[in-house]
Amino acid sequence: MSNQTEKIRELIELRAKARLGGGEKAIEKQHERGKYTARERIAMLLDEGSFEELDMFKQHRCTNFGMEKKQYLGDGVVTGYGTIDGRLIYIFAQDFTVAGGSLSETMAQKICKVMDLAMQMGAPCIGINDSGGARIQEGINALAGFAEIFQRNILASGVIPQISGIFGPCAGGAVYSPALTDFTLMMEGTSYMFLTGPKVVKTVTGEDVDQETLGGASVHSTKSGVCHFTAATEEEAFVLLRKLISYIPQNNMEEAPRVECTDPVDRMEDRLNEIIPENPNKPYDMYEVVASIVDNGEFLEVQPDYAKNIIVGFARMNGRSVGIVANQPKYMAGVLDCNASRKGARFVRFCDAFNIPLVSLVDVPGFLPGTGQEYNAVILHGAKLLYAYGEATVPKVTVTLRKSYGGSHIVMSCKQLRGDMNYAWPTAEIAVMGGAGAVEVLYAKEAKAQEDPAAFLAEKEAEYTKLFANPYNAAKYGYIDDVIEPRNTRFRVIRALEQLQTKKVVNPAKKHGNIPL
Repeated sequence: MSNQTEKIRELIELRAKARLGGGEKAIEKQHERGKYTARERIAMLLDEGSFEELDMFKQHRCTNFGMEKKQYLGDGVVTGYGTIDGRLIYIFAQDFTVAGGSLSETMAQKICKVMDLAMQMGAPCIGINDSGGARIQEGINALAGFAEIFQRNILASGVIPQISGIFGPCAGGAVYSPALTDFTLMMEGTSYMFLTGPKVVKTVTGEDVDQETLGGASVHSTKSGVCHFTAATEEEAFVLLRKLISYIPQNNMEEAPRVECTDPVDRMEDRLNEIIPENPNKPYDMYEVVASIVDNGEFLEVQPDYAKNIIVGFARMNGRSVGIVANQPKYMAGVLDCNASRKGARFVRFCDAFNIPLVSLVDVPGFLPGTGQEYNAVILHGAKLLYAYGEATVPKVTVTLRKSYGGSHIVMSCKQLRGDMNYAWPTAEIAVMGGAGAVEVLYAKEAKAQEDPAAFLAEKEAEYTKLFANPYNAAKYGYIDDVIEPRNTRFRVIRALEQLQTKKVVNPAKKHGNIPL
């Protein structure tokens, strides 16, 4: 056997060894937990045969606590690039079979390398997290590694899309990378995220709590809003991530891929003419409106189980990607509160950063009143949504379906926040407040002098409603560009978006604004 053949055989053997990560027993354990390995996950997510691995032979240099005897090729993370639907994607996947996927200085260097490449090439970066946290044996070097990753997350924010998949543990400092990225997906039952684990919680606060209750997918998708998507199986998760990528561009200088539209642009939806109930206090389902106007009824909702009073997500209109923001009258009457404002604001800012036009469907009676909201700074959270819409320079089309009152009217992409096309259905009520509240303010003194104050106020309420609970008062001032027939909504919105394709607005030069956080 020639020297060259020997060397090639050695390479092949080393590659095979590297691909085994922590070894066959560790892989079996991972499978027993109902989890795939890092390389299996990458193969499921990327186009078949497209993955190119980097740094397969990289090893840690730690000599503390006998670590020099525990060497694995690749050191617990698989990194590289490939494609999704033919589009370039950079990826890293932590390998739980190697030292519990714990982060070493070497692992951080590998992750930073693909993040740097993603920025240079202007392509999305996807991180698959499955790690016990910092590698304790490496001490401060592991912490420095985390900080190097976070710094890149921050600089890449708004430049390239960043997506995190939590496919196992993600605790301590490790949670900050997903928190800095644009979208986070968690696995139901097998993943968790928290800054301090159950043992520390018990020691410090005396609170008895398990991992799932402290930071499972159910908690972060319903209560905290930390996570945007959940999946029951890893297969389902990768289908979801591929779908998400299809709606967003490669970077902030490009547009999302256009898809051929088979749904007629001028398709009329007669049922929209009947969807608003006669009684203004009765709910209807905003999902039906969204499904009626977007291409083929397809809608990828973001944070579906968090702050359900507002709906946000991606759809297409005439084959072009749009971000939908819609109040949901079926949940808490569609009021805005702290959580709905934050959810809406973050989504609006993502769409603006990545050139995705915004379509806002408005039916909002106001902000949720009470000490609970005021103490939780609803003023600041509401201001975030206001700030996000006002700052956004992408095309913005707003359709007011029914209620649009007071401060909540302003923050939902009104004309003065540079709404490009503001339409209203004939059922729209655009005013400072509803009739009942308004007459109590306007006629309080006069009502006391009446024989029947209730009848007097009812009469005045009917007058006020006739005067203001319609879209024509706002249209009279040009705050509404047109009042449209509900069944024509799809056609009118698409027409508006087509017109706005060449829109150019530049915000004043500044380092950055000081958003009310």
